Amino acid sequence: MIALKRISGHIVDVSRGRIYKGTIVINGNKIEAVYEDETIRADGYILPGLIDAHIHIESSLLVPSAFAHLAVRHGTVAAVSDPHEIANVLGMAGVDYMIEDGRRSPLKFYFGAPSCVPATAFETSGALLDAGSIETLLQRDDIRYLGEMMNFPGVVHRESGVMAKIAAARRCGKPIDGHAPGLFGADLAEYIGAGIVTDHESLTMEEAQEKIALGMKIIIREGSAAKNFDALAALIDLYPEQCMFCSDDRHPDDLLRGHINLLVKRALERGCDLMNVLRCACVNPVLHYGLDVGLLRAGDDADFIVVDSLENFQVLKTVIRGVTVMENGLSTFPKARPNVLNSFKTGPKNPSDFTVRRQGDRVRVIEAFKGQLVTGQTIESLPPGAEFVTADVGRDLLKSAVVNRYRDAAPAVALIRNVGLKRGAIASSVAHDSHNIVAVGVTDEDLNRAVNVLIRQGGGLAVVSGDDMDVLPLPIAGLMSAENGEVVACAYERLNQKAKAMGSRLDAPFMTLSFMSLLVIPNLKLSDRGLFNGNRFEFVSLFA
Repeated sequence: MIALKRISGHIVDVSRGRIYKGTIVINGNKIEAVYEDETIRADGYILPGLIDAHIHIESSLLVPSAFAHLAVRHGTVAAVSDPHEIANVLGMAGVDYMIEDGRRSPLKFYFGAPSCVPATAFETSGALLDAGSIETLLQRDDIRYLGEMMNFPGVVHRESGVMAKIAAARRCGKPIDGHAPGLFGADLAEYIGAGIVTDHESLTMEEAQEKIALGMKIIIREGSAAKNFDALAALIDLYPEQCMFCSDDRHPDDLLRGHINLLVKRALERGCDLMNVLRCACVNPVLHYGLDVGLLRAGDDADFIVVDSLENFQVLKTVIRGVTVMENGLSTFPKARPNVLNSFKTGPKNPSDFTVRRQGDRVRVIEAFKGQLVTGQTIESLPPGAEFVTADVGRDLLKSAVVNRYRDAAPAVALIRNVGLKRGAIASSVAHDSHNIVAVGVTDEDLNRAVNVLIRQGGGLAVVSGDDMDVLPLPIAGLMSAENGEVVACAYERLNQKAKAMGSRLDAPFMTLSFMSLLVIPNLKLSDRGLFNGNRFEFVSLFA
């Protein structure tokens, strides 16, 4: 890593809406002065570093220090991260793990206190963070906000445990992140009225504009599974002070290709105002969360990037605290070997565990959608005379299962459409938010093999087809690899391609699979305890 003393170029001053030739003087990790000088030679553009305003680092399948090596290549200098994935597995120890590992890299991680561990009372998690635990976290200087409040029915109905966590955040003077997909009208007003100030789940302009009108900031999300940028991009120029960018969940192959820089480029290609785009990407997260990330002002931390042009937006250099951490596409800081921490307590399963005896003529079917976390529900008839519920590849009906990883228990089994497999099975221990094992397959035997290989590995992603079995081990909480980003991205892409070769039509089969157990996203989902209606927030029978 190289400590800079000064750098010259076209300075993009977002705070004042100006671009001028000049020189930045750096003293240690701070900007000492910024000089305007139209006589200098200026080849590149210097602008504030990019910030992901809401991400779960665990979904990259990388520990924070490994995530940083890929993110800085794309001009990311900071990430506002909710560690509720690992917290659902390991509780407070998981939060501490993420903070400590993040300190092994120069990228600035700002972690929140996970508000929903577990996300609901309708699934089995590995830990519980009650209001007392949340307040203990929020009192720490290294915890910057209350993580997304996914239990929106609990907020709307003012449930005591939920409101105690919100009250703790208010006492500690820390912002509260939201999660309110499809919430409108009186319920939305109740939700925002509790003190929740952001949302990254808006699917339409109508939804986002109602939330903004009630005082919320909208975090425009473009992740590996949920892609809302195109629907919401007009907000950038309409409400430039009220918007930020995030990826929420970004898998390693996508992170290898780009990060927040891709949203900046797409916004500029759409004709959005440059300064408005950079407010969303660089400035608004600093102001909203009170981050100590520099904005190219004297006295700020020397955090910035250099791009070749404002049209091409190729990141040439990333600087954090006055040190060059990426140049010419390569990170320049040492790679750290992560510690391993996990919780996997269930024993191997049998094919008969996935058998469902017929109890009616019609069944509810989960309907997965490409590029969305929400699901639909259809009702399908079973073949006459069938004794058991089985997959029907011809009708694109596959078996889905969620297996409790924290204790021995019978799997929950349902049917799912639009995954598209013609043979075999896929399985993952990344299964939001409690991270039990979720699997989809054509036969009970396929499901069993895919689940058991993950139990043996202590977590990971698996593809099973005939005699072929391929696994990406995730030994850290069953969520993250101990390998570097390139290795993980290559393995993840290989498994994705195998799933697609088996018939899946999804862009990101494993990412979509991981959200089929997320009960706080409507409509029909599957927890380790059964089929769940996310609109009514109650269990429903497989048989309609």
